[in-house]
Amino acid sequence: MNIAVCVKQVVTRDWPLRVNESAEWVRDYDASFEMNEPDAYALEEALRLKEQHGGEVVVCVAGPPRVTQVIREALARGADRAIHVKHEQLAFADANVVASSLAIAMLPEQFDLVLTGLQSDDQGFGQTGVILAERLGLPHATIVMEVDAGGVNGIRVKRELEGGWFQWVSMPTPALLTIQSGINQLRYATLKGIMAAKRKEVRSVEPEELQPAGQHIVRLYVPEKEKATRFIEGSPEAASRALVRLLCEEARVL
Repeated sequence: MNIAVCVKQVVTRDWPLRVNESAEWVRDYDASFEMNEPDAYALEEALRLKEQHGGEVVVCVAGPPRVTQVIREALARGADRAIHVKHEQLAFADANVVASSLAIAMLPEQFDLVLTGLQSDDQGFGQTGVILAERLGLPHATIVMEVDAGGVNGIRVKRELEGGWFQWVSMPTPALLTIQSGINQLRYATLKGIMAAKRKEVRSVEPEELQPAGQHIVRLYVPEKEKATRFIEGSPEAASRALVRLLCEEARVL
């Protein structure tokens, strides 16, 4: 079973975020980076499926040269090789641009499964995997909590629904799955894996131009704190009715 895993590099969660000069993204030139957590669970699930059914795991990453950090980390954890779609603007591009760029690099490959994390820790749109499935022409399932690849004609996946409900879905392969965090227990890279990662293949793809962006961040800012006091006058009956209305319609706590 040949599996592709799409991984994103994001700013470390405990890093003190600061808005950049254009107020369109965070100041990341001096930031610390890590692997996107939902993508780490997708990688772990791919490695477990490989251990059960054989094949290879290929890590696909879009971003500037600095994303080689997460590529090497993924290879050290057990991935066999990597595809790096290299472009500076992919560090903050929207889901359509990232998915389209990944699809172009992945189309020549013959993958049985494509796994992505449910969403990224920075933008959190949860759309890259879905758009990538459309670009690759694959059926897809989202919010996957379990993967059963032991069938002859396809796979069965367990999806998380609202209100504590779950759903089992049978799918043909090849297919794309977006993996929910917590699906498994993450492994750490061993010293042997770190040394082996240096010898594994990383194929670099440099697109001449990117797809037009479907959306654009107009302004990014820290939530502004403000305080306001309102006095309600009138009789006790009228004041109580006005208070309940304000709590329901404006404060939205009732």
